[in-house]
Amino acid sequence: MPVKALVAGDKAPDFELPRDGGGHASLASFKGKQLVLYFYPKDDTPGCTKESIDFNGLKDAFAKAGAAVAGVSPDSPASHDKFRKKHALDLPLIADEAKTMLEAYGVWVEKSMYGRKYMGVERTTFLIGADGKIRRIWNKVKVPGHAEEVLAAVKTG
Repeated sequence: MPVKALVAGDKAPDFELPRDGGGHASLASFKGKQLVLYFYPKDDTPGCTKESIDFNGLKDAFAKAGAAVAGVSPDSPASHDKFRKKHALDLPLIADEAKTMLEAYGVWVEKSMYGRKYMGVERTTFLIGADGKIRRIWNKVKVPGHAEEVLAAVKTG
């Protein structure tokens, strides 16, 4: 966990991690444009699939507004490849199997289900400005309407 939770105005933590398709993604690879980073728990689960499809469907609108979109989960690049192919996704999916980026962004947290505690990804979205600073954070995201809300924030600059 970060020493303090990230807030709007903070410099976004740097990263360089494998992504689907065998490449790598880093904060620098998105330099000069806004970046929407959505952190999700697991490939091919109902909420994560819906969220990814929603962001993917608005990909052109995000690009037109000057923003790139990328998903991040602790799944492997191979899992991301299957997930992208199955749902015809055209967004970079970043693999953080070691959870270093998840921890740096404060989204790897203790969760609880049916009284059992475990560590997992808290569904969170970050809007990072072209200057590398966090513009906005959505915590404990509810999927319906979320991609549209993020797009509206991108457009308001």
